[in-house]
Amino acid sequence: MELSNCPNCDSLFVKNNFREVCDSCYKEEEANFDKVYQYIRKRDNRTATMAQVVETTEVEETLIIRFIKSGRLRIAQYPNLGIPCERCGKSIREGKLCGDCTKSLRTDIYNLEKEENRQREIEERSKKATYYTK
Repeated sequence: MELSNCPNCDSLFVKNNFREVCDSCYKEEEANFDKVYQYIRKRDNRTATMAQVVETTEVEETLIIRFIKSGRLRIAQYPNLGIPCERCGKSIREGKLCGDCTKSLRTDIYNLEKEENRQREIEERSKKATYYTK
């Protein structure tokens, strides 16, 4: 435990492993969680999009995303809710990257490794050529 300033309201509080905000902000977050959860658990609202949830509950999207990422809101039953891909922002259901970004990064890594191997081969050939000319 350590003394810290609340990232929301800047008040001083004792930070612990369970809470990143002061008691006042924590209570507000809990109230917002209840608002969101009560809204989406109604049968009529289970297909609501993130924009609809934000508009209806007046809870910030970043806070709802934090609820999802922390596992407090499980989106398996809510087909239109998702979190943004950390690279392009496209809505995804799990992980940190969408399929397109994952594929793109894998291609980039493959190409980088290929280029590194080519550079190594050039250096080795150059060393051999220098060795034989001596």
